[in-house]
Amino acid sequence: MRRCWQDFTDLVLPTGCGGCGTPRTALCARCRVRLTGGTPQRVRPRPEPFGLPVVHAAAPYEGPVRELVLAHKERGALGLARPLGEALAGAVGGGEGVGGAPRTIHLVPVPSSRAATRARGHDPTRRIARAAAGSLRRAGRVAQVVPVLRQRRGVVDQVGLSTRERRANLDGALYVVTGGDALFSESGRVVIVDDVMTTGASLTEAARALSGVGGVKDLTAVVVAAPPDSFEMNRN
Repeated sequence: MRRCWQDFTDLVLPTGCGGCGTPRTALCARCRVRLTGGTPQRVRPRPEPFGLPVVHAAAPYEGPVRELVLAHKERGALGLARPLGEALAGAVGGGEGVGGAPRTIHLVPVPSSRAATRARGHDPTRRIARAAAGSLRRAGRVAQVVPVLRQRRGVVDQVGLSTRERRANLDGALYVVTGGDALFSESGRVVIVDDVMTTGASLTEAARALSGVGGVKDLTAVVVAAPPDSFEMNRN
């Protein structure tokens, strides 16, 4: 109930824009453009971990976009889930490619740890994934959230870890729940989703866990935001 009330008050009684602090709005027009107004791009961390699927991001993880992600994730600004979901849906479209009949889009969120979910009071990636699925359906696509990934063992907070430490922290940590393969259609497109990509370790581990599941043949990944230097358009 506390989280439902927080979600409601974020929408009707916003204290300030989550991106820049502009009063009396949860998301100002300028920050919305920064979040959803760009063209999604393919991103690659450096170094790129082996097994990382093709990843598209909606926006660079900097400035107001970074603040919006953190406001939703860590500060309980749950009203931001919808615009973040719209940005994520745009990244799904950015990786769609050209040609072929529309397929069911299966959005698989990277799970938060139980401890993190308890501390935050919600699972931010799953919440954004649900909002993205709604945005895709409003655009006429067939989309569903398939939360089949679970943590096999405990992991530590990734903040402050090096690339090598992140990989070791997550290696073998995820698995697909029993019967999860039945939720994927043979003709569907499976998309791993997360809010932010840094080193790519979480997405790589999620891809490893999903790789042996029947029906998972076309595996990609999308995130709301990624480091600016990971965007291919910024490469020389």
